[in-house]
Amino acid sequence: MGLNGLEKMPIIRVFPRQTKMTPIDGYSFVGDPPMVRPEADGVHVDCTFTWDKPIAERLKMAWGQYYPTVKLGGCAYDDPCDGFIPGRYIRRGVTFTSRGCNNQCPWCLVWQREGKLREMPIIAGNVEQSNNLLQCSHGHIRNVFSMLKKQRAIELAGGLDSRLITDDVADQIRSLRIKQIFLAADTKQSLKPLERAVKKLNLSHGRVRCYALLAFDGETISDAEERLRTIYEIGCLPFAQLYQPPDRWIEYSKDWRDLARTWSRPAAMKAVMKHAETI
Repeated sequence: MGLNGLEKMPIIRVFPRQTKMTPIDGYSFVGDPPMVRPEADGVHVDCTFTWDKPIAERLKMAWGQYYPTVKLGGCAYDDPCDGFIPGRYIRRGVTFTSRGCNNQCPWCLVWQREGKLREMPIIAGNVEQSNNLLQCSHGHIRNVFSMLKKQRAIELAGGLDSRLITDDVADQIRSLRIKQIFLAADTKQSLKPLERAVKKLNLSHGRVRCYALLAFDGETISDAEERLRTIYEIGCLPFAQLYQPPDRWIEYSKDWRDLARTWSRPAAMKAVMKHAETI
């Protein structure tokens, strides 16, 4: 979030909803102003999801009753994310070492909001959240891995491009104290590169997750479930996500919601696959 003009600290940051990435310090709040409020130079309302914009705009007004300077921004407002300050809009430990992406996947907003990939100064953290780390230069990638070698419980959470996982990249990843990494298989065509990448990585099943977008461009439930089962059999635990366009909210049927819920929870998907083996 590139909200300028309030460079003094402390700054209150306000979020429409709590997620596992929300900061938890004393100047971070979710929702309306509490009865007891800290002194601050100003307030930033940070909105990530477009469907939360009405909430964020209401929160701007609510906090504006108590603070003269309240700014509204974030990914939902097409912020290009030109800078990164650890712990300000995302919990400490998470780091971005690049922004943007050179791919133009039709379901993704990263390239539209952040533009082409650009490398950033490397700030230490155990959760690397860049959208396409492996599109960076070889030197930058090596420097990121050098930083990560000093961390524990490492997560490569941005979603690595399976097509860019070489033997050298796989060796460097295995040298880290990996908690989990995320790949992606949003289409049927992405399954072959995923399979090759998983073989190169040679990590245990539980440490490799795979983002899987569901219901895009007319995909059926049966096709989505077949892809999810294939991802599991390849050696990844899927992390299913129902497609939501930027301009509206799709209210999916219970069948779609149940499918996404099952295939984003490791225990549930393991039970499904175990049951299938016994039939």
